[in-house]
Amino acid sequence: MRFHSQRLQMKSLALISLLIFLTPFTNQAKAQDSTIIRTTQVDYNKPQKYEVGGIVVSGVKYNNIETILSLTGIQVGDKIEIPSEDLSSVIKRIWLQRWFSEISFYVDSISNGKVYLNLYLQERPRVLKWDFEGVKSTERSELQDRLKFKRASELSDYIERSSCEIIRKYYVEKGFLQTEVTTKIVQDTTIRNTVRVTFVVDRKSKVKIQDIIFEGNENIKASKLAGSMKKTKAKSNILNFFSSKKFNEKEYENDKRSLIETYNERGYRDARIVKDSIYYISEGRMGIKFLIDEGQKYYFRKITWTGNSKYSGDALNSILRIKKGDIYDVVSMEERLTRDEKGNVSKLYTDNGYLFFNVSPVEVCVDKDSVDVEMRIYEGKPATFNRVTINGNSVTNERIARRELYTKPGYLYSQSDIERSLRELSNMGHFEPEKLQSADAINIIPNQQNNTVDIAYNVVEKSNSQFEIAGGWGGNTFVGTLGVSFNNFSVKRIFDKRAWRPVPLGDGQQLALKFQTNGTYYTALTASFVEPWLFGNKPTSLSISAYYTRQTNSYYFYQNSNETMEVYGAAIGIGKRLKWPDNWFVLYNELSLQSYRLHDWDYYFIFSNGTSHNFSYKVSLQRNSVDQPVYPRSGSDYQIGLQLTPPYSLFRDKDTDYQSMEDSERYKWIEYHKWTLKGTQYTALTKDLVLMTRAHFGYLGFYSRKLGYSPFEGYVVGGDGMSGYSTYGTEVIGLRGYSNSSLTPLVNNAYAGNVYDKFSVELRYPVVLQAQSTIYALAFLEGGNSWSDIRDFNPFSIKRSAGVGVRVLLPIVGMLGIDWGYGFDPVGSEKKGGSNFHFVIGQQF
Repeated sequence: MRFHSQRLQMKSLALISLLIFLTPFTNQAKAQDSTIIRTTQVDYNKPQKYEVGGIVVSGVKYNNIETILSLTGIQVGDKIEIPSEDLSSVIKRIWLQRWFSEISFYVDSISNGKVYLNLYLQERPRVLKWDFEGVKSTERSELQDRLKFKRASELSDYIERSSCEIIRKYYVEKGFLQTEVTTKIVQDTTIRNTVRVTFVVDRKSKVKIQDIIFEGNENIKASKLAGSMKKTKAKSNILNFFSSKKFNEKEYENDKRSLIETYNERGYRDARIVKDSIYYISEGRMGIKFLIDEGQKYYFRKITWTGNSKYSGDALNSILRIKKGDIYDVVSMEERLTRDEKGNVSKLYTDNGYLFFNVSPVEVCVDKDSVDVEMRIYEGKPATFNRVTINGNSVTNERIARRELYTKPGYLYSQSDIERSLRELSNMGHFEPEKLQSADAINIIPNQQNNTVDIAYNVVEKSNSQFEIAGGWGGNTFVGTLGVSFNNFSVKRIFDKRAWRPVPLGDGQQLALKFQTNGTYYTALTASFVEPWLFGNKPTSLSISAYYTRQTNSYYFYQNSNETMEVYGAAIGIGKRLKWPDNWFVLYNELSLQSYRLHDWDYYFIFSNGTSHNFSYKVSLQRNSVDQPVYPRSGSDYQIGLQLTPPYSLFRDKDTDYQSMEDSERYKWIEYHKWTLKGTQYTALTKDLVLMTRAHFGYLGFYSRKLGYSPFEGYVVGGDGMSGYSTYGTEVIGLRGYSNSSLTPLVNNAYAGNVYDKFSVELRYPVVLQAQSTIYALAFLEGGNSWSDIRDFNPFSIKRSAGVGVRVLLPIVGMLGIDWGYGFDPVGSEKKGGSNFHFVIGQQF
């Protein structure tokens, strides 16, 4: 008897033919040529029961026979009826596996009430090769990754259809909405039951949105509605010149929700999209038409709070900032309850331990155009931190990373403390800042039964030790720099041989060595060391530095001269993080000593022979809340500083005649007071587009007008901010669009920049934000100037410029950059600064 199911359609038959093979046909024995077939008519209404004497599987090459037998559910000794639905259900069950193109049951023989069954299976053809037609080489690899084809896998209608759909969606995501995918299946002649499958792709033209039409929008302009959709933009709108106009189905659904939110923000709580139609205008051009039912406008009437015991309703209303009669803006209401950065109710609770806090706004009454809202609060009990772990710190020692955390076991839970901890880990410079801003940066595991929470910070180490090769053009000479800086150094492991791979690391200390020269003309050596946590348990930093510079008049490297200027210097500083006004403030104090020794030096300086000493004290107060150092998106950095020397002139006779003094005697002990104001603000305009605004002011003052301004510690303004060398402790201020030092006034052939200001606006956009490199482009507007006397200072008399640039941060060499700037204002005899390129290696502006 044979049951055959090729399309899973079982026909109702009154009679069925029973085919009995007198010679059994199994996997092991082939049918004899003299096979006699006996045909018997069986009444389908009178089935007979048989005992299964055996069951074999035939026709199978690739699939496992034992697995197939287990799918039948039939074992030797079972009782079955023939004919019956039992065998039909077996066929259906095997067919659902999608392994075979033909399934048949045969009765090999019947003997002594026992039936011997043969399950014949025709396996689906195997694919010898998968291929594509009409796709690019890059698209081919991406499609293969999505489809995950395997050679010699079976081909079915399902695989064929689903693969075509995956390919079609791939191109739809790229804007080819009319893509058609077909298959060419060719039987292979070399291997039995194998095929070659080729997917033929016709992308057609990329489809862009030509028009977006709104109907029913009586209270909100179509331009406002179109602007609310972030990704769905029309080509006909000139404001969308820089936006992508391709249609993205997934983003389209999000934009429809944004469209309704625009109405909700304006009080139209019942607004809905009645119908949206997508139609093709021409090949590659489509239009979208929205039919909108705005509904009526609603207003807040009464807001009540329930379940709040920690804070009063008035306190919560002050954060919610919604009054009776305000437009019923549910979007802003939700933000002020949970997400608003200016302050939200959820943050108020979670910053004070209420991790399990929840608030649900419920409309309790809608009367005409007024809505009463009840804020239902569940406060729960305050939670404390239990286990706090750090994962991924393969180089940085556990205690070094842990001391930066504001979340410690036993402390009350605070969302702000978690955010501050992530910021501090990022600003250490040892971990990837982008990873610390991702959703995977932290795992929060609450335990409501005992009101505790476990925190796990997930960090990724980055290489922040740098080998610096820098070059700069300044003072009409090229100066090269060679240096190394280890920003995660470990002093206490210096004597541990195993730690020298290549140097001891892990304790967060900074050690830097630098050498600058252009040959015999200029040479400089600097060394510095910073311990960020001097006493281990408080963020008090210790900074030590020493340096030496030597300059001669041998302009070319092959020249030599005894006309020299040498500078020796050393400094020691202590920085302390404050708790008041808040813990973003750092107070820094420093003592420094410099000695300037000149011998027959008569080049742009106030005296030629002699020695000057600069003993100064510096104090600065800084508030830095920048979210990360590499590509900051938020926060600010404000600083006020004062550097001063003892007022030696006040200890001299008031009638001292400085004009009659030799310059070397007049400036043997340098005196001045130097004031600095700096402010930088970062604002994220979108997720990645960042606006940076910066303002600087500096003033070098004096104690005695008779003595006048110090020739040391002034400002040199203009250019790329890099200097071939630092002369007389001058501070180099970059101002792009102008040549180096061009904005600095000269007095007696010496730079005399005693006052300066500078204003910058930069628009930054990242190209790559990866562990291996960070690349971002920028456009800038800049202005500034320098004056020799505070009485001439005019903050509105600035030299303006604009330009574009790019920055590349490579872990081993630091920041590389190139800017093109155009100066708009005259400088000296030049009518304008003009076009200038500024190339930077190893230094940021």
